[in-house]
Amino acid sequence: MPNPTASRRDIDIEALAEKLRQGDRASLARAITLVESRKEAHRAKARELLQLLLPETGNALRVGITGVPGVGKSTTIDTLGSNLTAAGHKIAVLAVDPSSTRTGGSILGDKTRMARLSVDENAFIRPSPSSGTLGGVASKTRETMLLCEAAGFDVILVETVGIGQSETTVADMVDFFLVLMLPGAGDELQGIKKGVLEIADMIAVNKAEGEGEIRARSAAADYRGALHILAPRSPTWSPPVITVSGLANQGLDELWEKIELYRDKMTASGELQEKRARQQVAWMWSMLEERLLEALKSHPEVKARLGSIETAVAKGDLAASVAVEELSALFGLKT
Repeated sequence: MPNPTASRRDIDIEALAEKLRQGDRASLARAITLVESRKEAHRAKARELLQLLLPETGNALRVGITGVPGVGKSTTIDTLGSNLTAAGHKIAVLAVDPSSTRTGGSILGDKTRMARLSVDENAFIRPSPSSGTLGGVASKTRETMLLCEAAGFDVILVETVGIGQSETTVADMVDFFLVLMLPGAGDELQGIKKGVLEIADMIAVNKAEGEGEIRARSAAADYRGALHILAPRSPTWSPPVITVSGLANQGLDELWEKIELYRDKMTASGELQEKRARQQVAWMWSMLEERLLEALKSHPEVKARLGSIETAVAKGDLAASVAVEELSALFGLKT
């Protein structure tokens, strides 16, 4: 009986890369599984694959999409993505879910709700596992994004589960960050974090169909007022606020036109290239920190003492700062 671990280790990376460049979906899925593996042998192969494919990456428009649960992210992405594939684009949807290691529910739900994209040959939907940390989400999502670009997908949509810490993580890996809002801005403005408005490149008030249109327009006006008091992050771009309906396919053409306008303006000013360069360096440091933390936790002397040190800190018998000093010393770090 063949050993699956051995076969993964003996994989022909150059052959896999070539099939992936040709847009072979099975090879793309296999490559993503490889980069998601936590085995060191697989990680080495994944690094080799990514380095080999690097010249074919970077050509896609990367868009992050967030919003509170119930705002209609999946419906909007399904409709927007279908519009884009009909216009000749190839769309990859990556779902970022920090809770996926516990439930997997929202990821399965996303595939179910994106009924058209899930059967569209020019679309690819893939969840990105968290590996228990937001850093894990960032690492695997970035690598998956590069693989999709190498496979010929020219639009990458990165969906987050809702308003939270993962929004900043996603905003730091995409070109454009879209925040979907519900009508009824009076209540929503009370609950939304200022930080989300600060990282938004555009706000779209969803569900602006039928009786919801008037409330959506009112909400959009309130959000424009909220954005007006924030200093723009770019001298080239001021985040617009529009109303859309993912369900009725209203306003999505305007939404995409503004995203393309952003790309064109930011590319012309050089800001998009600078943004991506900063993201690459930040990604390097994020992966280095993750690797160092793994090395620390797996160190024999640290592992032997970690349980008792955590217990002492939890009971209040040991100061956290003293615990850090002891663990650092065990690991061999000098202060």
